[in-house]
Amino acid sequence: MDSLLIYGAYGYTGELIARAAVDRGFDPVVAGRDPDRIHTLGTDLDCRSRAFDLTDDIQAHLSGIDTLLNCAGPFEETADPLVAACLARGVDYLDITGELPVFERLARRDSEAVDAGVSLMPGVGYDVVPTDSLAAHLHERLPEATHLSLALSASGSLSGGTLKTLINGFGSGSAIREDGQLRAIPSASKQRVVDFGSGTQTVMTIPWGDLSTAYRTTGIPNIAVYVAVPDAVRHAIQIARPFEGLMATDLVQRLLKGLVDRFVDGPSEADRAASETTVWGEAWNEESGETVQSLLRTPDTYELTVEAALACAERVEAGEAPTGFTTPAGAFGPDLVLDLPGVSRQDL
Repeated sequence: MDSLLIYGAYGYTGELIARAAVDRGFDPVVAGRDPDRIHTLGTDLDCRSRAFDLTDDIQAHLSGIDTLLNCAGPFEETADPLVAACLARGVDYLDITGELPVFERLARRDSEAVDAGVSLMPGVGYDVVPTDSLAAHLHERLPEATHLSLALSASGSLSGGTLKTLINGFGSGSAIREDGQLRAIPSASKQRVVDFGSGTQTVMTIPWGDLSTAYRTTGIPNIAVYVAVPDAVRHAIQIARPFEGLMATDLVQRLLKGLVDRFVDGPSEADRAASETTVWGEAWNEESGETVQSLLRTPDTYELTVEAALACAERVEAGEAPTGFTTPAGAFGPDLVLDLPGVSRQDL
């Protein structure tokens, strides 16, 4: 296989991906900021390792690399410098972000990537492979759809990196896409009841990456993405709305991230094995009233991220992805997620 560099390989999700990559015959280069941690991991996995910070000359560290998989969040901070280096060196770029601003910024670099002969494919993990695949499937079922809603119900705990990414978004409210444009809305201000196949749950909107990716995969101009959370959490978010600005301050952000560093390790292997998720999707045409719905059932979010990231990396290395900005389902079709173990789809 071509040379794959995994940046952030000693983080919780990055290490899961790096270990699986070695097991599956990749010959990855593991990379990250901390020399001690990354070289220890490289020795443990018997693979090459490179230590570099994002203020370094990143291009120099991409020698001999064909594809870079970025697992180092928050991606709001790591994606841009890595993408710039990839464009300069002609290296394909993938990451596992779910951060809406990152998708929007990378989409604006489409023409640069085309000129460089590079694929830019953010979101090759749980964010957003299942939801992007389901959006593409729903659009295939109803090509004239004008509206799309997606909702996620998941069990299981979160890693420190994922929590830090969520903390980065505190104070910014939520969002929807309306008539093709992103529109900011207050947190938990838009709710609905969804039947995930094992009972109904109340869900609230989140500013997830599908507001960018599903729009570019399907062209549907009106999109909302929801998540199921406990009632107490939704009510707490509504009560806390007047203080959202405070949550975004540097002091509060540093405090919360410090607590994550101190107390959060991430789910164990047993936790991941016991966890599962369901993704519900609905597309409809406002004029005709025609509606289609589908469900996806998947394994744990981290387990699926490992499978999805490596599947996408393998296909990119095989030359199956177009150059320029692309989404996972846009590149590989709505059945991409069905090629991953433990995933099933049901049309309602």
